Amino acid sequence: QVQLEESGGGEVQAGGSVTLSCASSRRTFGGFVVGWFRQAPGKEREFVGFISWRPTITRYLESVQGRFTIFGDHAEKTVYLQMNSLKPEDTAVYYCAALTEGRTGSWRVRSSYDYWGQGTQVTVSS
Repeated sequence: QVQLEESGGGEVQAGGSVTLSCASSRRTFGGFVVGWFRQAPGKEREFVGFISWRPTITRYLESVQGRFTIFGDHAEKTVYLQMNSLKPEDTAVYYCAALTEGRTGSWRVRSSYDYWGQGTQVTVSS
């Protein structure tokens, strides 16, 4: 079992930056893949990106590629989502999630993840 908690959300103007944190209740994220998802009002929750370790691999939603970066260390208990050049369409509740390494299936889909945080709101004003 692992509990996740996001923090760092808030309101920012278009073009600005925000960094979200995802903290684990375990001492490290070793053994887990960590994903970020977001859900805008009236829309489905969508994949934003994930990070896996050994080796470190990150993948992103095409629309955030080059603007968002997921980073962290599997030996630590916090993973980050740095978001730059924010646009109003990035406004959403952002969730971090974790799945156990070795689990089959796509790491880009919500159903692959076993553990979820409560989410943090990011609002980008124009």
